[in-house]
Amino acid sequence: MGLLTETNAQYYSGQQLFTQPNPVVTQVFDWTGDTDLIVALAGVSNTNFKVLKNNNELTYTTEYTVVGNSITLVGTGVSVPGDIIEIKLLQFAIDNNYGSYEYIKLDDIINNFIVAYVGAGKLIPSAKRTDIMFHAKRGLQEFSYDTLKSIKSQELTIPPSLSIVIPQDYVNYVKCSWIDDVGAKHIIYPTRVTSNPTELPIQDDDGIPTQDAQGENNLAEQSKTETRWDSRSLTTDLQPDDYRIPRRDFLIGQRYGLQPEEAQVNGKFTINERTGTFSFSSDLAGKLIILEYISDGLAVDLDMKLPKMAEQAMYMHIAYSILSGRAGIPEYVVNRFKRDRSSALRNAKIRLSNIKIEEISQVFRNKSKWIKH
Repeated sequence: MGLLTETNAQYYSGQQLFTQPNPVVTQVFDWTGDTDLIVALAGVSNTNFKVLKNNNELTYTTEYTVVGNSITLVGTGVSVPGDIIEIKLLQFAIDNNYGSYEYIKLDDIINNFIVAYVGAGKLIPSAKRTDIMFHAKRGLQEFSYDTLKSIKSQELTIPPSLSIVIPQDYVNYVKCSWIDDVGAKHIIYPTRVTSNPTELPIQDDDGIPTQDAQGENNLAEQSKTETRWDSRSLTTDLQPDDYRIPRRDFLIGQRYGLQPEEAQVNGKFTINERTGTFSFSSDLAGKLIILEYISDGLAVDLDMKLPKMAEQAMYMHIAYSILSGRAGIPEYVVNRFKRDRSSALRNAKIRLSNIKIEEISQVFRNKSKWIKH
């Protein structure tokens, strides 16, 4: 049985057509594509499809209703013989579905593991589905950090406040770059010459933090360190007290080495844990940036999928995690699955590294150039 479960029209165009026969059989039309239909919920989701009758869009609730992936025509939307009913995904849903064959859903991983590894006569005679689900989710998190292609990116503009909010599913940053007029990336590096305080206690004249009526520290609304950094002129006109040339006073004929992270003109950023933002230097105000970051693969249902090239590694991870946590399992069995997990994970990393010999050869054509350190 083939693994493709949707038609070319559903995959490439995101549409499924129905022609109402004569006599009319039903007013219920089932969408069979891989992308589930989503109805708009205020503050939760956006509709990812529309329904058309003879190329005229129908209105939800008054002309059709949705239960799961089934569309029921009602009211003025009811069809007659010869009417053409079209269920059409919106463009963002079509784009999200492209390349989906590369992945396997986490729920399918769990079902496959139960079939292949759990049962009478197998090494794991019984296991709760909740236990398998827990280890599968933990495995997806760990794989996302250093094995899977799980880097996400956002295109943002730095506002006058010089701060952007940390993404909702953020775990750690990979790279931050500003984009020039031709679309090329310029890497922005973090800086060590300043930092963002996590607390801002207000002190009295003796330097002791003051408290409110509830006995909690009074906190300032704005950090003086951050204010000074934001207002600092970061032009190329160096002043005698400029941090980029430390201890510069009257050092004629002497030279101090630059700090590597400061020897560039692409701006700088810090991560402000207190406010949950990325803070940028003032020379980046108004710049278009791309923020690349790592998530853990569990933020939303759409993320809970695994590249098929790492499927075996996930099975070995679940098996090892279950066996290592059980009493009475011989140590040699646990060690065997530990080695199997390590081997499968290494294979997955090699496969997902996507190394192409032609691309490496192209890079190696620079072998005649001297590399200086």
